[in-house]
Amino acid sequence: MIMDNIFNNPGLTIALALAAGMIAHSVAHHLKIPAIVLLLLTGVVLGPDLADVIRPATLGDALGVLIGFAVAIILFEGGMSLKKNRLKREQKSIRQLVTIGGAITVVGGTLAARFIIQWDWRLSVLFGTLVMVTGPTVINPLLQRLKVKRKVAVVLEAEGVLIDAIGAIVAIVALETALSPAGAGFFGWIMHIGMRLGGGAVMGLVSGFLLVRIFKFRDVIPEGNENVFTLCMVLAIYQIANVLLPESGIAAVTAAGIVVGNSETYVKQDIADFKGVLTVMMIGLLFVLLAADVRMADVRALGMPGLLIVLTLIFVVRPVNVFAGTWNSGLTVKERLFISWIGPRGIVAAAVASLFAEQFSKSGLSGGNELRALVFLVITVTVLTAGLTGGFVARWFNLKRPMDFGWVIMGANELARTLAKIFKENGQEVVNIDSNANACAAAEKDCTRVIFGNGLQSTTLLRAEIDTRRGAIAVTPNEEVNLLFIQKVSQMARQVQLYAALKPVSASVSQKMVEATGGGHVLFGKPIDVELWCVRIRRQQIFIEFWEFLDSEPKKLPKDVSPPFIEEKLWVALASKRDDKLMPVGSQTRFRKGDQVLFLIFKPDQEKAEKYLSETGWKRISSIDGEDFTTSQCYIE
Repeated sequence: MIMDNIFNNPGLTIALALAAGMIAHSVAHHLKIPAIVLLLLTGVVLGPDLADVIRPATLGDALGVLIGFAVAIILFEGGMSLKKNRLKREQKSIRQLVTIGGAITVVGGTLAARFIIQWDWRLSVLFGTLVMVTGPTVINPLLQRLKVKRKVAVVLEAEGVLIDAIGAIVAIVALETALSPAGAGFFGWIMHIGMRLGGGAVMGLVSGFLLVRIFKFRDVIPEGNENVFTLCMVLAIYQIANVLLPESGIAAVTAAGIVVGNSETYVKQDIADFKGVLTVMMIGLLFVLLAADVRMADVRALGMPGLLIVLTLIFVVRPVNVFAGTWNSGLTVKERLFISWIGPRGIVAAAVASLFAEQFSKSGLSGGNELRALVFLVITVTVLTAGLTGGFVARWFNLKRPMDFGWVIMGANELARTLAKIFKENGQEVVNIDSNANACAAAEKDCTRVIFGNGLQSTTLLRAEIDTRRGAIAVTPNEEVNLLFIQKVSQMARQVQLYAALKPVSASVSQKMVEATGGGHVLFGKPIDVELWCVRIRRQQIFIEFWEFLDSEPKKLPKDVSPPFIEEKLWVALASKRDDKLMPVGSQTRFRKGDQVLFLIFKPDQEKAEKYLSETGWKRISSIDGEDFTTSQCYIE
């Protein structure tokens, strides 16, 4: 009896759910399985059906408030991850998936529940609206693990975030209509949905722009308080929107997240990292609590009809949804088949299903618990199928990102963008990382793929897909940062080629320190002044020339020359080409006959450089005047 009273404590319930959620996340990471699988299992095991130590019922009405705030944080973070450039490229697929595809899922889910399990139309429609959503809480970690091609990943990520906001509002309006004695009719139902989506989106856009304006000035919010300030504002946006226009808060926080995520502010990356950590915590808490709140007897009572409904959603409704929603979109059949297979439901479906059960109970209606049980069965089976077979299906359809492909460049300055361009022209994928908002803006103007963030943080490197890259190049003016960058990369990804730029005169970082980091190289084969060469590129004081090595004997890059030559800073060896494949030039680079090297040559010293190279066994192949050169990649497909 004493122990029983101990666990009837709301604070203890939340604390245990938080701890259990984080433990489950950690175990799932080591087992390399979707975290949601262990979270659901943990909730069942620790819930009233088994161990009975986590008791969601003790939270009362506070459970709904907690769920709402957690969903607000999750969807704001999801909105921040949606980049306008990616959305624009795949806008047709995304728009059709969340409209035509969403409607097909509602109809398909409704008919399945009506004719397979023989529920009445009211309960069947509610089920159809609940299974409309996929979820970023499940999709994003899954895509990170599966490493599928970016085009497919963008569509799935955007669908997950946007359909959550739309689906939740559709479901809430459907519930209100179902519980209303008279009902509002079809057109009234559509008007309610449009008002809440539109009103919520407008409030979110305005709030997002206000947040961005505040963060344009460093002195407005005290340093160190920006993350907490944003968190509080997100919760306020969510609740104020709900008060002004019931259930519009989800759309508001999603829209606000998109605005903040696509604006350049000095704290954007810090906010994204902070929200990412909070999202992991909230996902763990909610899945454990909501799984504990479901009675296994209700799930078992569904029997084979319940399982048949889930299979119908996976093998019939989802494929029809995707093929209709991506019609004439440019996606291949294999890409559409893969998207059809990846349709796991997440936290929003679980949260709204629990709300439905609570509302049915308060209204004295039956069916709420059965509805929630069927939704949780859908969540469990769709997550298991996508999580456990997604990698196999991606390989089968040849949609996995190639390993040992492309480069991550730390820096978005002129020299870094020049490197990015020449590798992109060679058919290699490149992504730049920089924490300077102006440099990122210049890179985006050049159509250079850039990530605004701290390249020393794991989350940023994962966004750059460092685990599948051929190598990493650090080309910032700060050599200490360059060294830390390649050290961080060497910890996260094995067998990655590492290059770091050093200063000509350095008291803190040596060539030995670079080469001791995973066999790293000093970039360009010798220390250079990065800032100086950025200025020269910006002022068009350079030639870009291809030289071919004609000597029959292997030779190092001609850098072991007299000190006056180094001090004159005649050139930078950008990259070498062998068998039509460009590679960075490093301190361990060796040349053989037929190799070509792309040199950046200072205009006033072109004759000196040409004389030296010609005398040491090199022949010029081509030359581009700096006035004709641009770092822009906008014309490259």
